[in-house]
Amino acid sequence: VYLETYGCQMNVNDTEIAWAILQKNGYRRTKELDEADVVLLVTCSIREKAEQAIWNRLQHLKALKARRQQARLSLRIGILGCMAERLKEEILHREKLVDIVAGPDAYRDLPRLLAVAESGQQAANVLLSLDETYADILPVQTSTGGTTAFVSIMRGCDNMCSYCIVPFTRGRERSRPIASILQEVRMLSDQGVKEVTLLGQNVNSFRDMSEVQFQSAAAPVLSRGFSTVYKAKPGGLRFAHLLDQVSRIDPEMRIRFTSPHPKDFPDEASVLQLIQERHNICKQLHLPAQSGSTRVLEAMRRGYTREAYLELVRHVRESIPGVSLSSDFITGFCGETEEDHQQTVSLLREVRYNVGFLFAYSMRQKTRAYHRLQDDVPADVKQRRLEELIAVFREEAARANEVMVGQNHLVLVEGPSKRSPSELCGRNDGNIKVIFPDAETEDAAGCEAPVRAQPGDYVLVKVTSASSQTLRGVLLCRTTLSRSAASH
Repeated sequence: VYLETYGCQMNVNDTEIAWAILQKNGYRRTKELDEADVVLLVTCSIREKAEQAIWNRLQHLKALKARRQQARLSLRIGILGCMAERLKEEILHREKLVDIVAGPDAYRDLPRLLAVAESGQQAANVLLSLDETYADILPVQTSTGGTTAFVSIMRGCDNMCSYCIVPFTRGRERSRPIASILQEVRMLSDQGVKEVTLLGQNVNSFRDMSEVQFQSAAAPVLSRGFSTVYKAKPGGLRFAHLLDQVSRIDPEMRIRFTSPHPKDFPDEASVLQLIQERHNICKQLHLPAQSGSTRVLEAMRRGYTREAYLELVRHVRESIPGVSLSSDFITGFCGETEEDHQQTVSLLREVRYNVGFLFAYSMRQKTRAYHRLQDDVPADVKQRRLEELIAVFREEAARANEVMVGQNHLVLVEGPSKRSPSELCGRNDGNIKVIFPDAETEDAAGCEAPVRAQPGDYVLVKVTSASSQTLRGVLLCRTTLSRSAASH
């Protein structure tokens, strides 16, 4: 089997789950397309561009399949994930070469679907589940180097933002039992993984209902000025409890999480308090704003105003000094005026994010926006606004990063820099890329001989220059997460 992944980090994790299931069923994996008997594409539906990449790839595979058929050899092609969920009929009919279609909750069914396909029939399963979390399947880690890993803690989303296809392709929100998450994180720690990112569409509304004694716990309070389209759900063990447990497993393992929703950082702020207190939970938060205009936020059904969002940012910065912030923005949403756009520009200037993900709006079928709103911002206007936002984001990120020049940062080494083999690259606590020379250095533990930093090592780097994307610096010493925390 040959697996190819498109889209978000959830899809990378889904690829690992699908592969774990196939491996148990006697499949072997190849990295060479030409050796494959089965080609599976794990797909994304979030924007039109993501889907277009898949249709283009299918044209390429069509030629490969035709060559195989001439040589009397079979090739089975499968579409997995969000696009399979959204376009099942179209994929099966438009591209007769696709043999199987499996949605995000149907990976356990892959061996059966492939067996049906072997007999020459098309096979599909896009049933969405209310409880599938793949809790008993330990994903086979496929990321390079093995320094960092992503652990899925929940699936689906209940927020129903008007632009978003996720609730329709990934179904309702359900959380994995904490015990199974802790088991996976311990296993990764034993394998020497140094950084784990807890992953979900909406991680901080996590709610593990598997332990009976916690089922009557009160529903959480939302952040001030925030609302949801659904009723707050009582019961279960919450995200703060999970974060507390995960961060205790290995003091030398960094913990991150993505993607949270701004509404789920309430005033008692136990999550923010944990981030501030624990040396191994990164001082970095992803706070997706999507727009700086209250009017557009209302049309998007985000459940907050610009003012409530800015109040939350102030609260976060007070609670976690030096926190690094990242965000998502959509430009050119239905009805967005030039004034709305300027409000997003001013939000970018006011907050000054370290990392940003910015996109032009692309209408998706099934969403509320598709049924109720007009996609009325012309493509060229979307593009111009997007370019303006990117320019402003970069300018402000460069300023935010400039402040770090002269500071010493703890960096987890990931490997050689892409641009130069004589330099190493890693990320600091705030998830910003740091580049420094691959030179001999001393070890903070005081061993006599100089050492070379390896992937998975923590090093102290003095920052000498900054751009909007990266920091550069000089290597001071190799150290550990605990020792670095103790010296602060």
